[in-house]
Amino acid sequence: MNNNFYIITGGPGCGKTTLIEKLKQYEYNCIDEAARSIIQEQVKNNGNALPWKNTFKYKKLMLQKSIEDYKNANKELITFFDRGIPDTLCYSKVLNEEITPEENLASIAYRYNKKVFWLPPWKEIYTTDSERKQNWTEAKRIAFLMKETYLNYDYEVIEIPKTNPRQRVSFILDNIK
Repeated sequence: MNNNFYIITGGPGCGKTTLIEKLKQYEYNCIDEAARSIIQEQVKNNGNALPWKNTFKYKKLMLQKSIEDYKNANKELITFFDRGIPDTLCYSKVLNEEITPEENLASIAYRYNKKVFWLPPWKEIYTTDSERKQNWTEAKRIAFLMKETYLNYDYEVIEIPKTNPRQRVSFILDNIK
């Protein structure tokens, strides 16, 4: 377990990336979301490891990238991850697929701080884009599956209030002191 590694998770479009960008402005070490970078790379290279094409390959890449991000992060610094390894397991649930032994073992072997920051679904800020294609109903379902996944892996899920990014950062920092 690395107590300096904190996950920020939730469903699509709940403000995770905005929050990560704000934490970067405060000069915290942050790891961007693996899924989004995989989608961008696959689209750029005409690949098919995409959530709307080949979910098996996409999940495999997502798990590999998440493990790499964990291993390569500076263990001495407080680091915020835009999603963590257990998010891959949640993606299996979203697809109604079995969690693979590899996914399960990775979630056990690479542990983050017990406190996981979960952003609840927030319709007023929800939008879709070229990488986020889920409708509002799917986004809410994914958000609660994320929360459930982290609870099932014995994390303490802390709900971040629906406030502006600066107040959300303050909330997180108050909770890690």
